[in-house]
Amino acid sequence: MITWGISANSHDAALAVFVDNKLVFASHSERFSGIKNDAHLNYTLIAYARTWGEPDEVIWYEKPFRKTLRQLRAGQGWRYSENNIKRYLEGYGISAPIRYSSHHHSHAAAGYYTSPFDNATVVCIDSIGEFETLSVWNAQGDNMKRVYSQGYPHSVGLWYSAMTQRVGLKPNEDEYILMGMAAYGDPSYFYEDIRKDLIDLDIRNGYKIKLKQNLHRGCKWWKPEITKQQDMFHIAAGTQAVYEQALSQVLHKASKDLPSRNLVLMGGCALNCSANSLAYQFFDNVWIMPNPGDAGSAVGAVLAHKKLRIELDNVYLGYNIEGEYPVKKLLRELKKNGIVGVANGPAEYGPRALGNRSLLADPRTIENKKKVNEIKQRQQFRPFAPAILEEYVDEYFEGPTGPYMQFTARCKDPDMIPAVIHQDGTSRVQVVKNDGSGFRRLLEEWHKQTGCPVLLNTSLNIKGKPMVNDESDAKEFAKKYGIKVY
Repeated sequence: MITWGISANSHDAALAVFVDNKLVFASHSERFSGIKNDAHLNYTLIAYARTWGEPDEVIWYEKPFRKTLRQLRAGQGWRYSENNIKRYLEGYGISAPIRYSSHHHSHAAAGYYTSPFDNATVVCIDSIGEFETLSVWNAQGDNMKRVYSQGYPHSVGLWYSAMTQRVGLKPNEDEYILMGMAAYGDPSYFYEDIRKDLIDLDIRNGYKIKLKQNLHRGCKWWKPEITKQQDMFHIAAGTQAVYEQALSQVLHKASKDLPSRNLVLMGGCALNCSANSLAYQFFDNVWIMPNPGDAGSAVGAVLAHKKLRIELDNVYLGYNIEGEYPVKKLLRELKKNGIVGVANGPAEYGPRALGNRSLLADPRTIENKKKVNEIKQRQQFRPFAPAILEEYVDEYFEGPTGPYMQFTARCKDPDMIPAVIHQDGTSRVQVVKNDGSGFRRLLEEWHKQTGCPVLLNTSLNIKGKPMVNDESDAKEFAKKYGIKVY
């Protein structure tokens, strides 16, 4: 039995393949098309998925008719034809029977059914799915029950995207850049104005977060006289502070209302690694599926439909560049020039490069941060993540960490690895477990030869482009940007 899970026709499309209930492939569409956050499927992705056979069924990640009703309410017109998923899939030659999950059910299932927990409180926060913008679930055994739902237009995700637009970035794409900008600003500058003008946090009922304006189309109109770059940093800092308060009050209420001390946090807002660390103030254990946004719902839709638990021990689920992991070549180039690219093995499913499609650098010199940002054509304030051998993480960092760069932790000695320390002294840490992987072996050799158990790890791409996917992408990157890629 071959089942395809699909999230598409909105933004950041993805496709997952299950064979007899085993997840064998999952990838973002953008990796095959070369279009950042590609909203649609493409024939190359579908052809690769078909190497496992034709699908017997397709599970779609949301309910198209309900989405159509919400679009009508939002003033976007009657878009039923655009949301005709049967016709949409037939356009790509997919004719298998289609079943549908709801948007937030797909998020919740992607988190809970891949978690190590047999009970959990599940919180999903995103921009919008059909009508839902925030949902809370009580999960026990194989069952999940929705206990709270907040609806459009009141949406923390829409508000955060609107603020992303306000500081001059691209909404639904650059929210993580706003998060990075926040460290360069003072949250007190605009915190009260943001609260007064845009968003109401009801501390007495932590789930209720109301927008004072419908921000679906952004908020460029808010304080248009403010244009200086430093003020943009202050707006970003205020936005992050308000988001952290909103997340805290939701998690606080959920921890009081529901019995489990395990939290599953999902939805696009779960990519806010600076805020995610707050979850440990309210719960003992936290799981964030490594692809918590809409692309992760390609997997989540199938898990929701089948009530299927899977063991997600890694996220190397994409296109496979075959061959031995090139430890010696990478090590030689790192020692010679300090920077190297790697494209080997199955690509990562999710927004983070974790060693198979990575640009790596020596973290011990701040100049490498500048060089890598120049290669990637990014703003110089943008931070990079440290990948560190598991047994040394407590020596270098304090605070929550994990294998998927989902939390920020404070570095105990920033001068040792300045290229991977953000302005606020924190890092989005990737803990590399002793799993025998090629990336683990590279880090081990790097540590033996340098005494440093850390490498700077960022995705092998430039700003505005998807990660390198296949062999031809890797060759083109090396040729165009003058970086060795193995």
